[in-house]
Amino acid sequence: MDGFLIRLGFSLLLSFSIAARALKRKSVDSSAVLVGIPVMVIHMLAGYRFAVLLLVFFSTSSKVTRLGEGKKRAIDADFKEGGQRNWIQVLSNSIIATILVVIFARITQGHDRCLDSKDSTVVTALLGGIVGHYACCNGDTWSSELGMLSSTQPRLITTFKKVRKGTNGGVTVHGLLAAAAAGFVIGVAFALVGLVTTECSADVAKRQLFVVPIAAAAGLFGSLIDSLLGATLQFSGYCTVRKKVVGNEGPTVVKISGASILDNNAVNAVAILLTTVITSVTCLYIF
Repeated sequence: MDGFLIRLGFSLLLSFSIAARALKRKSVDSSAVLVGIPVMVIHMLAGYRFAVLLLVFFSTSSKVTRLGEGKKRAIDADFKEGGQRNWIQVLSNSIIATILVVIFARITQGHDRCLDSKDSTVVTALLGGIVGHYACCNGDTWSSELGMLSSTQPRLITTFKKVRKGTNGGVTVHGLLAAAAAGFVIGVAFALVGLVTTECSADVAKRQLFVVPIAAAAGLFGSLIDSLLGATLQFSGYCTVRKKVVGNEGPTVVKISGASILDNNAVNAVAILLTTVITSVTCLYIF
């Protein structure tokens, strides 16, 4: 009990300090803080490796979001300084992983484990899903934020026709490479922290490195799925008044692509769910 209380206290202290800094830098708004702090605490109580994945995702995605803000302001109709994620965005990018880490902690009693289906298929599936989740989240953010700064015009993923920057479903080579790199970073973080928090046999320990290319692939796959959903189920149009691509229909908006079925948060959630499941299954076969 004393160990749990110490871990809880440390988790709360760290979470509040990170939230305060993020709020000051306008990476999140106050509603996101109310959701983000419990999410961070749960991740830290479930296992330090999960907290590191969450922090790597949040810190790196926040940094790439702040890059080229002047250029993004001229393109993005929903631009906000620093990104300023709200509670819906935080929840859509963390709820699935939060559920998985809670289940993992209940099964393992808070002890970190290796990716090893011979030891436990359930634990391996959960770990694979968590890695896939954050690889997808990071990949989508890096892809969209860095892709927007690319000098090349994006192409719609369904037709490969050139479209305006900011169009849902528009992809660039730079954006796709960024997505893979973002997943790679998640994989490296998972593997490195695992060297400290887990105890595996030599053979199993070596195989843990396969999580790095798997995470890179998950980052790319998640970004592609997000783009495909965005191009088909999310509306994009060009506003002749604002001279920007917008996500809502209107009398001054000329349609570019997609139907008004899902919004951006829903697209993200579906892409994350699919990537989480596929990465989980992949890890069962690989490990």
